Amino acid sequence: MGLACPLVSHDLLDLPATPERLHALARAGVLSPSGLEQALRRAVATPEPTAWRRFLSTGLMGFGSLLVLSGVIYFFAYNWAALHRFGKMGLLMAAIAGACLAAWRMKEGLAGQFALLFAAVLVGPLLAVYGQAYQTGADPYGLFLGWSALILPWVALARFGPLWLLLLLLVNTGLSLYRVQVLDREDATLILMLGMVNGAAWLTHEILARRGVDWLRGRWLPRVLAVMTVLPLLGLGTYLMVEPQTSDISEYVALGLLLLIMAATYVFHRRVRPELFLLTLDAVSGMTLVTTWLGRIIFDSDNVHAGSFFLMALLLLGEMGLAAWWLRAEARGPEEV
Repeated sequence: MGLACPLVSHDLLDLPATPERLHALARAGVLSPSGLEQALRRAVATPEPTAWRRFLSTGLMGFGSLLVLSGVIYFFAYNWAALHRFGKMGLLMAAIAGACLAAWRMKEGLAGQFALLFAAVLVGPLLAVYGQAYQTGADPYGLFLGWSALILPWVALARFGPLWLLLLLLVNTGLSLYRVQVLDREDATLILMLGMVNGAAWLTHEILARRGVDWLRGRWLPRVLAVMTVLPLLGLGTYLMVEPQTSDISEYVALGLLLLIMAATYVFHRRVRPELFLLTLDAVSGMTLVTTWLGRIIFDSDNVHAGSFFLMALLLLGEMGLAAWWLRAEARGPEEV
């Protein structure tokens, strides 16, 4: 319990000040009783009023932008038949131009970034209205890929996490629709490609954040990218567990990449930054693969009975208990492992 983990190489001052670590410092004589009391009070203190105001301002601004966007979409949906095609496109282009002007006037502030996000979202309805008015016959996947290409300069200039996430979601949607509409739906290569594209975005974010890029310091975006990376690979790995005889090379590559990512996130947690979210993602992925594999073994027979379901329930309880114990041990820090 008191042994330090050899993987740990970061400064102890970089670790979060959790109550467990503060009590460990007090037991080691580093903190006096009064110092421990003050440190615990600071560690669990509620945010200052200025932090609450900043949070509410940002949240309400984002929520208001979503409401305005939904209002624009519902306006066109309700008045679609009454509007001329030039009126539809003119109104949308006026809204995009107004949002771009607002973003230019507000410079790099949060309001300006939300205005540019507003304009980027409206590019999609503009393309849809143009395709509907002139019957271009373009496939839906082309709409999403063209949408992402048109907003790419704005995304590069904005340096705004939600705008980058919008671009990535558009690329994912376009590639997914291309798989459904053009390729064989059973082809797993494009799903593997989605995981690799999202993984490349995730890796790029982590590298740039470590190099001190200020607008990438938050942790919500890399966590979303981690989920977007793991889910396609986990889906292919699960299929490999269920149907190993019909799986191709894509499923095996996806499973190998998933295991590599799980190991890399553990090293990231121990060496770079404590990140329990990524460890939780590892635990869920491992439980899914193991449960699927054992379930195929248990139920892949002619002698399935009530005991099989009871055994699976015991396995699930055991896996969840083991995962909870492991995550709690990691949360206590290397000095408790």
